[in-house]
Amino acid sequence: MWTKAKVNFVIDALMFVIMCAIAGIGFLIKYVLIPGEQRWEVYGRNVDLFWLGLDRHEWGSIHLYLALTLLTLLVIHIILHWQMILSLFRSLIGKGSTRAVITLAFVVICLIFISFSLLVTPDVEELRRGRGRRYGQAPVILEQHQPVHLASRQFEVNRALR
Repeated sequence: MWTKAKVNFVIDALMFVIMCAIAGIGFLIKYVLIPGEQRWEVYGRNVDLFWLGLDRHEWGSIHLYLALTLLTLLVIHIILHWQMILSLFRSLIGKGSTRAVITLAFVVICLIFISFSLLVTPDVEELRRGRGRRYGQAPVILEQHQPVHLASRQFEVNRALR
C-alpha cells in the first residue's frame, strides 16, 4: 500500500539521486570532457573526447534531461507539501499586500530563470583555423540574431553551419 509518506520518500530519494547525477555529469563535462581550447593545452592538438561513446555535448543533453526530470519531481514534491508550504508562508509573512508582493516577485523571478535562455540572442563569431577561438586576434562578430522560437533554433544553427 502506497501511503503519502512512502510516495514522498521515493520522490525525495529519486530527487537526491538525480541531483547527484547532474553534479557528476557537470563535473565530467567541466573537468574530463574539456572544451576545445583546453584540449589544445592538455593534448597539444585538436582531439575529440568521449566517455562511454558520448562526447561533451551528448552528456550535456543527458544533463538537461535529468534537470527536467528533477524539476518535474520537484513540482510533485511541492504539490505533496502544498498545505504545509502555505501554512509556513502565512506564518512567516504578514497579511495584506506584503504577502502578495513577495508571491508575485517569487513567481516572476522563477519565470525569468526558467525562460531567459529562450529570450537571449547569441553573438556569432568566426572561428580561426587551428587553435580555436581563444587564440589569435579578438573575435569578429559576424551577425546578431533576433530571438527565435525554440523549434526554429535548430534550423538556424544548421543553416549557419553550412
